[in-house]
Amino acid sequence: MSYDLITVGRANMDLYSLDVGAPFAKVRRFEAMVGGSPTNIAIATSRLGLRSVAFTGIGDDRVGDFVLDYLAAEGVVTDWVQRIPGTLTSLALLGVEPPDHFPLSFYRDDPADIHLTIDHARALPFEETAAVLISGNALSRGTCAAAARYCAERAAETGLTVYVDLDLRPTEWARPADYGAAFRDVMPFVDVVIGTEEELWAALSDAPDGVMAGEALSTGEHEALDGLLGHATGGTDRPRVVVLKRGPRGVTLVGAETDPLDVAGFPVEVVNTVGAGDAFAGGLIARRSRGDGWREAASFANACGAIEVTRHGCAAAFPRYDEVAAFMGRERDGG
Repeated sequence: MSYDLITVGRANMDLYSLDVGAPFAKVRRFEAMVGGSPTNIAIATSRLGLRSVAFTGIGDDRVGDFVLDYLAAEGVVTDWVQRIPGTLTSLALLGVEPPDHFPLSFYRDDPADIHLTIDHARALPFEETAAVLISGNALSRGTCAAAARYCAERAAETGLTVYVDLDLRPTEWARPADYGAAFRDVMPFVDVVIGTEEELWAALSDAPDGVMAGEALSTGEHEALDGLLGHATGGTDRPRVVVLKRGPRGVTLVGAETDPLDVAGFPVEVVNTVGAGDAFAGGLIARRSRGDGWREAASFANACGAIEVTRHGCAAAFPRYDEVAAFMGRERDGG
């Protein structure tokens, strides 16, 4: 295979506060990097040794120039990044107020990436690629929704491993029920779903309103989610595996080698949680691409997420393979 992974979905410039702990109104310094969950995963997997293709849209603007240059410097293949005339590249501003407050503002009024089309997607090198990662958010708006669904269907037909990172951004959806409907429409083509408890509840249940409004799951919803996960992976239809992210508790995999399979996280001092999920997904895909079993891949992914939360920055903080191996070695040896 010429490529290990194609990522599908948004890309943006992230302006990341360097004034750690300052209220957002007091921030005066920012570091620029590339963001957007699927494009972050392209960077994360590239740092871990994969040949990753970013399929996204950028405007014919200076921010788009920045995105292309940044991705190329990270080793991400940009041949299928589409310039969309008359649009602007997405932008995000992030504050950093540890340990648990990271205010995020998106500037996505008609962003370039929602204008990806099926014609753009038809040109992708599916026959030369091992896996596809689709952002759930790519199903939310514009012609990109149809293009993302096409990618899932075409990848499944071609025999690629199809991952979906649920990547829930409630403001991108016109109605709460649309999120689950869009996900369930592509579910027959998906091998692996990655998400938090809240994301999976919104994707699989018929009552996602609370989660879409930012509420945590109730006790009853937690119990109901277990049943939904079992049903989603219990037949011959896809998805085959659901990866449930539980933060510092690690992950639970449903439909993997042992069902359920709990893989513990790594205790670390949290500096910044932004980007941890993308680091995790990158680690999981990288190790599955190299033939690891689910437990080993999930443990490696947990280590990637743990390293990420000990650092400032998002894409700039993604670990490289040797760093993860050294971290896991130290943890195995007791510190």
